[in-house]
Amino acid sequence: MSTVGWPAAEVGPFFALRTGSGDPRAEGYAPIGEAYGLTAEDAAGPLLRGRVEAVGASLGTDEPRVAASLVFQGLAARVWSLALGPAVLTGAVYDLRPDRLWWNPARVAPDDLWWPGAPRAMGEPGGLAGQLATCAYGHLTPLHHAVGRAYRVSDRLLWGNAASALVGSLRVLHDWCRARGLDEAGERAVAVARAQFAHPPLCDAGELTTVPLAFRRRTCCLYYRVPGGGLCGDCVLRR
Repeated sequence: MSTVGWPAAEVGPFFALRTGSGDPRAEGYAPIGEAYGLTAEDAAGPLLRGRVEAVGASLGTDEPRVAASLVFQGLAARVWSLALGPAVLTGAVYDLRPDRLWWNPARVAPDDLWWPGAPRAMGEPGGLAGQLATCAYGHLTPLHHAVGRAYRVSDRLLWGNAASALVGSLRVLHDWCRARGLDEAGERAVAVARAQFAHPPLCDAGELTTVPLAFRRRTCCLYYRVPGGGLCGDCVLRR
């Protein structure tokens, strides 16, 4: 595995991406678009269903929609991190198309995602915030559709998960920047992430405050239904 050259790899495993040559399918990878059902009639491909079953088993829950909600949130965090890190640190968002980004759900970050070769910057109009949204929703929109249709998880809940995942990625990146004296980059991270909450589908997902950095969502990810799970820090059920 190599993440050399990926501009945000040092921030942490969720911000890193495997790159370089090789045969992904021979190592058990498949285009992540297959998980979203982009290449099949089924809204949720076997790759996604297998991941949901594995997560459900590991958490000890017999409710597939709970496992599906948490799988969505985990993938959302990966997507946001891969888009946000380079945007903030280099001013570039990379075009990580679902048909060319390979996923092995049996592996952990950063080795779970692989882009054979070198990704290219999007170079499209819209500024960093617009390019970030284009990259992220290229994954989140079909994933949202697949999970909602296959597991009957509500639209608002899943977009709440996406919002929570974005803030989680923002918090890690912001803290990393501040710890290294990169205050300008840290503020840029907040500005670019905050811009996502000005438009659908995240504008009604919750309230983001920046001084201090905090988020309270308007839905619940269902983690409390996992045996011993409890409530997340940003949960709407927390008083």
